[in-house]
Amino acid sequence: MRKDKALDIAHIHVADKHNKGDVAIVLAVQELLRERFAGCHIHDFSAVVLRTGDARSLRKINTADLVVIGGGGLFYSYFLPYNLDFIAGIKKPIVIFGVGYIREIGAPALDSRAAETIAALVSRAALVGVRDYKTKEFLLKQGEASSRIAVIGDPAVLLREKKTRLFGLADGGASGTAKIKSVRAKERPLRIGFNLNYSGWLGFGEWRQDILRAYREVIDYFQKQYGPRHGRDVEIYYLKHHPGEDNIYPELAVDDLRIVDLPPREQKYVYGQLDLVVGMMLHSGVLAFGAGTPEISVAYDLRNHSFAEFIGHPELVVDLNQLKTGALLKRVKRIFTKREKYGLIFKKQKEIIGRKERNFLAHIQ
Repeated sequence: MRKDKALDIAHIHVADKHNKGDVAIVLAVQELLRERFAGCHIHDFSAVVLRTGDARSLRKINTADLVVIGGGGLFYSYFLPYNLDFIAGIKKPIVIFGVGYIREIGAPALDSRAAETIAALVSRAALVGVRDYKTKEFLLKQGEASSRIAVIGDPAVLLREKKTRLFGLADGGASGTAKIKSVRAKERPLRIGFNLNYSGWLGFGEWRQDILRAYREVIDYFQKQYGPRHGRDVEIYYLKHHPGEDNIYPELAVDDLRIVDLPPREQKYVYGQLDLVVGMMLHSGVLAFGAGTPEISVAYDLRNHSFAEFIGHPELVVDLNQLKTGALLKRVKRIFTKREKYGLIFKKQKEIIGRKERNFLAHIQ
């Protein structure tokens, strides 16, 4: 390829624009690609084409110079089995970038057909970079060679933040704005964020009461332990990632609950203004980590554990079956006292992930 020719890249990714995490991944991957290949042209394709085998999309993909698949949880039953003819029909180099394996609580293991099509896609790729060690373990079980699989992290960690001085608010259906106070840390309110997964996980109903009860315990603790009676305001934020969450966060029954529903870069900035987050959706934890704020994840999926283990802090996960014992509040108390230490650790880890992902892309000639 001539050096003066701008690179054409076909980017196959999760195309759910309603899910803030999925949008954040796409933005982050394309930021890295543009940084690596100045002036490149990126063409978007929904990951669904890997399953449907859309012939028109395949023709367009083959007009590109390079095919980048990922990041996100593409090794997931929703996208499987992949269409083997479609994969075989891709004639340009394939790079798998930051992809992860998903298995929700109570979900069956992938059937052999689905797993075989994942192996076919991975074997076809020139470079394979996955977001965590459990995804690599899954691929090894499918017969892939360890030397071909780089564990590089979730690209959304590196998403560029955009400052915002406004938070979205919701109070009894009303809306408004609240400015982030530019005051000394010891004077500003204590800010605790929450996120629930209500975007399609069918198992939520089984655990609904346990989850809500555990969240309320945490909220009550901060309001009573650090509230106005102790000389400090406590602000509770709900970090909305999907429209479906409108049906669940009111059940937290929090007065003056501040709803944060901003574009991903601004949402990530807000994560960085919080003292602690309790969440469920994977990218609630990813954005919090990237912004330097500890998040304790209530695990509804293997990916919650996968991310915590990748960053070296499995203590940041609480399993659903532990909620009845008060484990979430106990973990919150433990992590909250070390929140500043986590922030410093996360900053260094983020730099390491950035080097891994950029070095991975540097192998593309």
